[in-house]
Amino acid sequence: MTYRNPPTTPRKSATFDDYTLSEIRRAAATGIYDIRGAGAKRKLPHFDDLLVLGASISRYPLEGYRERCDTGVVLGSRYAKKPIELKIPITIAGMSFGSLSGPAKEALGRGATLSGTSTTTGDGGMTEEERGHSKTLVYQYLPSRYGMNPRDLRRADAIEIVVGQGAKPGGGGMLLGQKISDRVAEMRTLPKGIDQRSASRHPDWTGPDDLEIKILELREITDWEKPIYVKVGGARPYYDTALAVKSGADVVVIDGMQGGTAATQEVFIENVGQPTLACIRPAVQALQDLGMHRKVQLIVSGGIRNGADVAKALALGVDAVSIGTAALVALGDNDPRWEADYNELGTTAGAYDDWHEGRDPAGITTQDPELMKRVDPIVAGRRLANYLKVMTLEAQTIARACGKNSLHNLEPEDLVALTIEAAAMAGVPLAGTNWIPGKNGF
Repeated sequence: MTYRNPPTTPRKSATFDDYTLSEIRRAAATGIYDIRGAGAKRKLPHFDDLLVLGASISRYPLEGYRERCDTGVVLGSRYAKKPIELKIPITIAGMSFGSLSGPAKEALGRGATLSGTSTTTGDGGMTEEERGHSKTLVYQYLPSRYGMNPRDLRRADAIEIVVGQGAKPGGGGMLLGQKISDRVAEMRTLPKGIDQRSASRHPDWTGPDDLEIKILELREITDWEKPIYVKVGGARPYYDTALAVKSGADVVVIDGMQGGTAATQEVFIENVGQPTLACIRPAVQALQDLGMHRKVQLIVSGGIRNGADVAKALALGVDAVSIGTAALVALGDNDPRWEADYNELGTTAGAYDDWHEGRDPAGITTQDPELMKRVDPIVAGRRLANYLKVMTLEAQTIARACGKNSLHNLEPEDLVALTIEAAAMAGVPLAGTNWIPGKNGF
């Protein structure tokens, strides 16, 4: 009788998983690196790794909806004559017309206005629909300067100098030719149908001393009325925050690597920058060390999804958060009702990220006139407003449970971490202990 050894169960490599193998094959076949939209998809330490400590005997909770929990925030109170007053601490991040369709940009403005918050222009300039339907509009001043003009600077309610984004700190954006329509080309002073790459740095300044001069120029153009934000990708948050403050910023925006982008290299999105959670405490520490915490406001973005994320971010010391990807989902991005169309593109609802191709079935990240018809800006704006309302109510529920009558009274003592990594990044104790990794020499 012949005996055979039992077969070994085939085992795939954790390093060379199915996605990695497919990417190697794609690169070998095409010789082109992969471009996509959205933010980092790898698993990172995030707000889910933190828990909130509700009140019991040692803390006194507030009663349901009967006791007030304030949500308002003022942005730009350092120097601006007209700081922004928002009803909620959740803003809409910059997303360009060109990357997004006109109806999508209008819907963002409508939803933000219904919710009492601000929206942001993005690269490529200000559209009339966006300005007309946005009570509070932040104008992004980017390295490309596409669509930039002093008139629109004055029409904005605040100006955000974009130094970098969380998905690509140190890198520039892309808008491929298939999305450069007649209108986009005219606004950006570009040829129609030609790929556009945005610069990775501003053309007229190289460091913090120059940034101070640039901020003063913008203040003079706007008669010192508008708050000046400085937005940086989450790479070196302590030093970037400190230098932005010393340059004269009213507001600092830190964007972690879960923050989305219209289009950039996959290798950039997944391997450059830091998680949002890792950026908050160093930025707050910089403000505290300069005696500017709460005097210069801090906004954090990158992977904010619900009211719990908002509450935890505010507890760590930020003044407001900003959402981009989540706002697009609220409008209808990656909606399962377009599943058949997503399948035709070789993907599925929830995974579609080829925003640069301009074929978005939901009509949001496209310039195709037929696809854009799928976005009703009035309906989509109401959906966004509903979503923002729920996020705010969730954050209030958590704050009341901690005995706070304002979202801004949440503090690090209200948090614990589930993992050593999250405890170290957030600067809060590991659950069940009083140990904060990295503190007191341990």
